[in-house]
Amino acid sequence: MRKKNVGSAFLGLLIVTSLTAMISAILAITLRVITEKTQDRLFEQARTNSLLFFVFPVFGFALIFLLRKFIFHNKANKGIKEIYNSIENRKQTLPAYKVPSHYINGFLTVIFGGSTGIEVSTVVATAAIGEAAFQRSGMANKYKTEIVAAAVAAGITALFSSPITGVFFAVEAIARKTSKTILISALVAVVVSAFILRLAGLRPLFELHAQSWPYYAVPFILGFSIISGFVSVCFTKICLFIKNRFAAIGNNKLRVGVGALVVGIVIFLMPQLYGDSYHAVKALFVGASHFQFSASLIVLLLGVLIIKPIVASVTLGAGGDGGVFAPSLVIVAFLGLSFSLSLNHFFGTHLIPVNFMIIGMAAVLSGCIHAPFTALALMSTFSAGTIILVPLIIGSFTAKYIAKRLYPYTVYSYKGR
Repeated sequence: MRKKNVGSAFLGLLIVTSLTAMISAILAITLRVITEKTQDRLFEQARTNSLLFFVFPVFGFALIFLLRKFIFHNKANKGIKEIYNSIENRKQTLPAYKVPSHYINGFLTVIFGGSTGIEVSTVVATAAIGEAAFQRSGMANKYKTEIVAAAVAAGITALFSSPITGVFFAVEAIARKTSKTILISALVAVVVSAFILRLAGLRPLFELHAQSWPYYAVPFILGFSIISGFVSVCFTKICLFIKNRFAAIGNNKLRVGVGALVVGIVIFLMPQLYGDSYHAVKALFVGASHFQFSASLIVLLLGVLIIKPIVASVTLGAGGDGGVFAPSLVIVAFLGLSFSLSLNHFFGTHLIPVNFMIIGMAAVLSGCIHAPFTALALMSTFSAGTIILVPLIIGSFTAKYIAKRLYPYTVYSYKGR
């Protein structure tokens, strides 16, 4: 009898997981498509009328503020911390309004120039779908983590067109533990999501072309991975510092106004930082093989590297919806190009810039969220092969080790405000 009950419960888990994954995948796909198309359209308008670089953030932040105040219970979105609180404390839940709240606010933040991405908005919205499915299904409490993690796995799969990234992110960053039921639930979810993704015909966010790498590059890869670990910690501390400073501003209108002003000035001066900045990264990869070292180019690249974490943090501190996922990918594409061009120029190393950009994206993402398998899987998907698998492994695990030794917290796990 006990085996029969266990089997029925497990079958119920698979059914709930599949339905949850389907809804989560549809949510992630629609958010991805409408955000990308709308952001591109508004960005082109701003490029023809530079005054819009100031107007868009003001309008976007103000709209988010008004929606939060009058529609979404006047409660700030706290990102992935909300998921951890729900999983760790059974009495806390992710209310259903978190689905439209993160979906709409994430969309508005990015399309109007807020310098972050929709990844965390997608993660929390899909987790809230998982929470609602768990509550309505009447499943045993022990399966709550499985359903929530599966929903997130489906969302990440749809967002990046990468099922393996969905599995690893759900396990490493959401469940933060491994069990047979968690793995099976995540696998079922990504299969469902991949099927829907195939019907939608969406390709990976980036299609990067890595090149064969020489073995003499290993010391440089290792050194760059260590640097990436330091950059990860700096990014995390900058984000936490600025968010706390904005949280200390008691006047909500002042906080929104200051944030909009800062973001507007920055994207006016550096349009590459508009929204998720993926357009700038794609352009960087297209021209990477043709770039030649020059002081002005390195200053520009380092300027983006330094300013992107700041403006991303201001975006979040002023009430924007998002996280460190997109900014971490962006800054290290610029860092990898700067690093390789500088060494090639001064020391004749003949490093391959594209490879170091890809390695850096994996390394800093891993260091920022302490999830090396997720970073490895994601960049393997983007580079469509195993040609630089060994450098990606070195980068992901080295950066995570360095980052965690220097600072044990991520933006997600920090216990402060």
